[in-house]
This record gives sequence, structure tokens and C-alpha cells, in this order.
Amino acid sequence: MRRRTRALVTLAAVAVVVLSGTGAAQQPPPGALQDGQVIPLWTGAAPGALGTDATDIPTLTVFLPRTVAPNTPAVVVCPGGGYVRLAANHEGRQVASFLNSLGVAAFVLTSRLGPRYHHPVELGDVQRAIRLVRARASGWSLDAGRIGVMGFSAGGHLAMTASTMPGAGNAGAPDPIDRVSSRPDFAVLGYPVISMTEAWTHQGSKTALLGADAAPALAAQLSGERAVTKDTPPTFLFHTNADTTVPPENSVHYYLALRRASVPAELHIFEKGVHGVGLANDDQALSEWSTLLANWLRVRGIVKP
Repeated sequence: MRRRTRALVTLAAVAVVVLSGTGAAQQPPPGALQDGQVIPLWTGAAPGALGTDATDIPTLTVFLPRTVAPNTPAVVVCPGGGYVRLAANHEGRQVASFLNSLGVAAFVLTSRLGPRYHHPVELGDVQRAIRLVRARASGWSLDAGRIGVMGFSAGGHLAMTASTMPGAGNAGAPDPIDRVSSRPDFAVLGYPVISMTEAWTHQGSKTALLGADAAPALAAQLSGERAVTKDTPPTFLFHTNADTTVPPENSVHYYLALRRASVPAELHIFEKGVHGVGLANDDQALSEWSTLLANWLRVRGIVKP
């Protein structure tokens, strides 16, 4: 019995050593980025916050590739939902997993929404998200020069607005995150809302973002087809011809504006497919958009060939 007890004690000691060694190897260093982590955009109350509920606290949810090598590219993902809700599954988590498969770190944005919040709160949230990822890029093994934004539907409008209305950063700001640029290095827009003035706008998104009595000048300012400049980042767009919720004219006119400004851009219009398809994994033809995106990211040097 004593011999058996000593053997069990020895095995237990070995197990503790092995498990301790494994745990030490797998334990992330302090401050390291962790998969599934939820990061508030501000340490205190967000600017313009109307309360302290979860809906008043904008966050980023982290989705990491299996290996986060030094200088990993990153994307802030903006789910759609008409600026009143977030399609956080098929336009958030699933898209993040796809980006992870390409070796890209994904940060899914939970922004503040209408009708409780209106512009410029939503723009401030996405700008802060891009700044946060860029400011901490070095400590998180990310490439500060390959930080993109990706959005769908109304989230596409938010990503577009981040692309056309970037903030250079305030070198004298007390918060170091506010010192860096919010300009994305590239943008990916899926069936985006672009215009706030044309007949082919999405009225629900417009009302939720700007209110029922939006000033015409503000609506024009937030219409992407009017806002593109030579400094707008390279952009990939896809849409479907059959989309009656957000008509493809949105993507077409934004692409033409990018072309006029000599901004590198790629546009794909698929014949069939309803609005809000996400990755469209149940549609063999439409799901090819993600393959086309992967190729575009490789051609631009954002992900490895």
C-alpha cells in the first residue's frame, strides 16, 4: 500500500510539473490580446453617452487567427442592422472567422445605435475603434499600416464614412489613442448603404442615423458618392442585382466616385441574392464573393499569397 501511495504521489507531482509548464507556455503575457476578449472603446464613459447600460458602452470583440505572428493585419468589422440593431452573427462573428482563416485579426464593433443615438456618435465610435487597434498594434503584434474596416448594409455606410471622413489624430491629446489617425488602410463594403440623398438610399438607415428631420446639408455630407477624395483608402465592394432593400446603385455610384478620384477599387455585382446574405455560404454562386475578396487582399499585399 505504501509503495502504491508513493507511486501515486510521484505521478501527481509529475502531472503538476507538466501542467504547470504547459500553462506557463500558453498563458498570455500581461496586456496581450486574447480571443473572445471584449474591449470597451473608452476606459470611462464614452463621449456623448446617455446612460450606463450595455447599449451605451461601445466595444470591440476580438477574434484571432490561430497564429498571431508579428505584423498581423487587422480589420474592424461593422455589422449591419439599419443603425437600430446589429447582425452580429452572420455579419460579425462568421465574417470574423473567415478573416481569421486568412491570417487576419478581426475586431467586431458594437457601436451605439439609433434612434437613441444619432450622427456623429456612430462615426465617433468607429473612428475610436480604428484608433484603438492602431495605437495598440505593436503590443498586440499587429501591423499598424494594415488596419482595415469592413461593413455590411448600414455597417457598410459606417465603414464608408470612416473611409471618407477620417481623423488625422490630435498630437497633443492627453489620451494617446486620440493621437493616431482613424483612416483605415483599406475598406471592404458588402451591399452598403452609401447615399443619404438619392432615391436609392435606405430610408430606415437614414432616419435612424440622422433623425426624421435631417438637414439636407448633413444628408449630403454623409452620402459617400459625394465624399470620396484621393485619400479615400482602396476599397472592395460587392452587391447583388436582386437587392431591393439597398439597391446596387449604392455600390455602383461609390465605385464610380472612387474611380474618378483614382482610388484603387474592385466591384462585383452578382445577379441573384437577397439583401443581408453575409458570407452566403448556402449559395454556391454568391459565396464566391469571399474568394474574390481573399484574392484582392493578396493582390494588395494585405494577406500572404
